[in-house]
Amino acid sequence: MTQATNFSAQGDQSAMKIRLNKRSQITLPKSIMERLHLEEGDPLFIELDEQGRIIIEPMISIPRSQAWFWTESWQAMEKEAEEDYRAGRFQTIGSQEELEDYFSKLSED
Repeated sequence: MTQATNFSAQGDQSAMKIRLNKRSQITLPKSIMERLHLEEGDPLFIELDEQGRIIIEPMISIPRSQAWFWTESWQAMEKEAEEDYRAGRFQTIGSQEELEDYFSKLSED
């Protein structure tokens, strides 16, 4: 069993010391598993950053047909659209006729 030692100044168990076992495995503490809603078999992404730190991040699986939505460029457009909406830069269209008028005006510009 892996023993975790809490190193967080806040005492919230967000930073802990764990041990690497002889099969190069680690066990995530129960408090982290619960906090991140992780279960056995969940995919995790692991990387080594420039400072030599190991970063482990929970992943979600999405269908390949939906991967475009999570690209950096699409997310930038989503962010822009959200900012436009919050700033009131949008128009409500209530009918087919209003939609056609809207697109007609766009093509005139």
